[in-house]
Amino acid sequence: MTTTAFITTFPDIPRILTAFAEWLACFVCILSIRPKLNGTRFAAVSILFLILQSVYMIVTDGFDGILWNLCMTGAVLLMYFYIRICTEITGNAAVCCCGSAFITSEFAASFAWQIWCYIYDLFRPSMFFWRIAVIALVYGLVFLIMWKLNRSIFSVEEELNVSGRETIIVVISAVLIFAVSNLGFLSVDLPFAGRDSLEIFNMRTLVDLGGVAILYAYQSQWRSTQIQRELETIQTILHSQYEQYKQAERTVDLINYRYHDLKNHIIAIRADGNDSQRQEYLDKLEQEIHDYEALNKTGNQVLDTLLTSKNLRCMQHKIDMTCVIDGTLFDSMDVMDICSIFGNALDNAIECELKIEDYSKRMIHVDAFSEKSFLIIRFENYFEGNINFERGIPVTTKTEKSLHGYGLKSLRYTVHKYKGEVQIDTENNWFSLRILIPREIS
Repeated sequence: MTTTAFITTFPDIPRILTAFAEWLACFVCILSIRPKLNGTRFAAVSILFLILQSVYMIVTDGFDGILWNLCMTGAVLLMYFYIRICTEITGNAAVCCCGSAFITSEFAASFAWQIWCYIYDLFRPSMFFWRIAVIALVYGLVFLIMWKLNRSIFSVEEELNVSGRETIIVVISAVLIFAVSNLGFLSVDLPFAGRDSLEIFNMRTLVDLGGVAILYAYQSQWRSTQIQRELETIQTILHSQYEQYKQAERTVDLINYRYHDLKNHIIAIRADGNDSQRQEYLDKLEQEIHDYEALNKTGNQVLDTLLTSKNLRCMQHKIDMTCVIDGTLFDSMDVMDICSIFGNALDNAIECELKIEDYSKRMIHVDAFSEKSFLIIRFENYFEGNINFERGIPVTTKTEKSLHGYGLKSLRYTVHKYKGEVQIDTENNWFSLRILIPREIS
């Protein structure tokens, strides 16, 4: 019986393969987060950084010791700038993504090269095609898994809020993982040094694999913590809108009592004399009462109360608010969800109108209707100036940035519960928030 003696001396990884792995790791990371650049601009920048990364790694080939460490630092900086230029994330988030991408690229390059050397020693394929096929297969598998992990952790709609502490932890972890994975390349006279290239590559690949697992586990944990904090904030806003509704309900009930009393008083005053001036005054007063009587009678008690409360606030600030709503469409919707959608949308609209000095331009229009198999809710209000958007949400002008956009996030969270979508547009000084929710047709 004969056995195949595998080689124990691995050649160094070609620098072009390392460069391609680093670029691919960044490319997958950018796609997972949502690129700032689109189309040809993104393609052009990506090709440029692929060329830069490849040329840099080839030119710096052969450096040892401190120079080698400096060269690797330069390669990481190129990865960072690629991610930073192509995405809208903060510097801290870019550093964390770059750290994970670098360790992933180290693992991919080492693993692919080990597989190639094993196959070469076993079958001795000489065709260039087989080399490309093996590397493409391994890279494709590794970076597909990386893309899946990124999509499970990050969201293209949500901002990555990474603190300085979290950034430091990721940086230190990446540095330690990289250092430990390359201990085998130390001089054989030093502790922890490898005695042959097979042992060195085994240690490097396994340490990098463990490092990738550690970094992604940590990022998954802090992302879950961030999502939990956001959900707690959204729940607080939901309860706040519900409490506003309950307060409005008590206020509207009191107004209704006064309204009925006033109707009776008008009847009594009208019967007492026929003075023309008094008659004109009473006619006007009665018309205003009729206007209130017809105000926000949608067919849904919760909506009636909520809209009346918001309309009273609009009247106080000379905002013209009109509503055309079929309230029966909301009979199956939870009370708190109705409060979240209409309360948050109208609060944002009223806040926007209060900034307009010309009272004649303070206008809000709300309508809700059924079209085909969808419930459509539309909020429109006039605005002046410019509205900047960040990840689909208007950027707040408030001093307290930590609560940025949580009203609309709460609204969107509620709409998504019903498998709906939210669309925000601005055109000709009109802000439009459109909600589409599929209806269950029985």
